[in-house]
Amino acid sequence: MARYELLQTNLKTGEVVARLPATGISYTETLNQAGTGTFGIPLNAPQADPGKLYPGGSGLVVVRDDEPVWGGILWSLAADLAAGTLSLGVSGYHSHFKGRHFVDGFDAQDWDIADLLRTWLYRVNAVGTDLDSLIPTGRTRSRQWTKYELKNVAQAIEQMADNIGGFNFRYLSYWKERGKVVGNRFLISDRSGSPTTHYLTHRVNCNVQQVTYDSTALATAAYAVGADNGAGEKLVGIATNSALVERIPTKQVVTTYSDVKETETLLTHAQATVNAGRAPTAIPTLTLYPGERPQDYVPGDVCVVVADSGYVALADEFVMTERRTDVDTTGRETIGLALANRELFSNAIPS
Repeated sequence: MARYELLQTNLKTGEVVARLPATGISYTETLNQAGTGTFGIPLNAPQADPGKLYPGGSGLVVVRDDEPVWGGILWSLAADLAAGTLSLGVSGYHSHFKGRHFVDGFDAQDWDIADLLRTWLYRVNAVGTDLDSLIPTGRTRSRQWTKYELKNVAQAIEQMADNIGGFNFRYLSYWKERGKVVGNRFLISDRSGSPTTHYLTHRVNCNVQQVTYDSTALATAAYAVGADNGAGEKLVGIATNSALVERIPTKQVVTTYSDVKETETLLTHAQATVNAGRAPTAIPTLTLYPGERPQDYVPGDVCVVVADSGYVALADEFVMTERRTDVDTTGRETIGLALANRELFSNAIPS
């Protein structure tokens, strides 16, 4: 059985402040998002000190068998006086950048994606995020916002990731000084998914609980609406999917990027929407059989999923979009995965 610890850290430095007596651990790492964690501690524990443990200013890190596996920012607390418990609500480090904006504006033309990310994060990084793993991608982008637009930094990262020639990103917790200081590192990987040897077969090494099929993203044509061109008209990028028109009635998808001022950028947004809407999304959710380590399954990994049950006939590659880990009061660990068909990530045209 894995041994878990819940650490409270100084959010700015990563220094370990306390080891919390966790009564329940649940955390989720989500592809290209902050992810969330919910943890419980006794209401009257000495570590439940409002002068030291407070929302917006405390970090929490999950340690499994002496290795950090997830970390984030304490944003909410809920005290249950009847039950004598304190529930801690946490979001991953990306949530810090959701509260940061380009207050001085930003203007860069034809910069490498890695240089843009490094510059954006460095300017507003107050949680010690390590950027050393950002290396040149060979793909360039142009971005411009005035100081009056107050563009959100996290949103800028997410929009650049979710585009043709984009990327997947995550934050990795690690020991900067073993047992004393925890760091967090910003990592990017290929948009099409990271190859692995994960082969998940229903009722062999996992339990496929559910498969949903969603046609929401289907698009025979996509319209990306941008900023005003100065003449009272909006810039628009348009992309079409002629092959899909032959299979389904016309289905148009309109997205708005009110801060985008280049038609070329809008065209790539529209094309990315069409590429992602070529086929219905298959979303299997499953739980791994005991004996697996959660850190071996990383959002963005490519997994083969096999399941054959009536309507469900899966034997294909999927990209992991979310990993959820729950640890109950007895220490029993449950690892759940959510995935999406790989075509959603691999059919974008590289730029």
